[in-house]
Amino acid sequence: MIKEFKVILLSRIVKVILFLIFFGIFFEAGLFASYTIVTQQPPDASKLIGMQINAVSSIFNLDEPIIPNQQNLKILNPEDVAYSLKTKASVDGVNVQSIAAQTIQNTKGQGKVNVNITAMGYKDSQTGGGVANQSGGVIVIKPNETYSITAIAIAQTKTDGVQIEVGSIQITSTRKLYNNP
Repeated sequence: MIKEFKVILLSRIVKVILFLIFFGIFFEAGLFASYTIVTQQPPDASKLIGMQINAVSSIFNLDEPIIPNQQNLKILNPEDVAYSLKTKASVDGVNVQSIAAQTIQNTKGQGKVNVNITAMGYKDSQTGGGVANQSGGVIVIKPNETYSITAIAIAQTKTDGVQIEVGSIQITSTRKLYNNP
């Protein structure tokens, strides 16, 4: 009875192993065929298999975070950064309190780090005032368009924050958030 159970169990294990092997072979054949169809070039087997191994090993490598933690940094020269962002993003002003800098690099010690900068900018509009030779009328200047500005820069780490090198600021995106009709 026990021998029959072992034989049945062993035959099921062999069937599962054979199924996995055949599944792997057909999967690889399908991968190579689809690569050929999409790129219209012969596949490089070693690169495709290496890519699959890296993808599977990254799933099981859970000891390091997938997305590194960003550190919020205190900017020591926010007015200079605001002026540089204003001129490079072609806006009328930048809210100094909205400027934030983050990095994923180690900021312990003195050295240079790459930082991502985000800020809120605005463009003004002027209304009223009437005709040039007439008196009266009120001139109203109000923020009309609000922008989200994203930039990258190099910063020098200090003991109490970072000093952004304003010459290294590069605008990566400017998005209009609000338009007052």
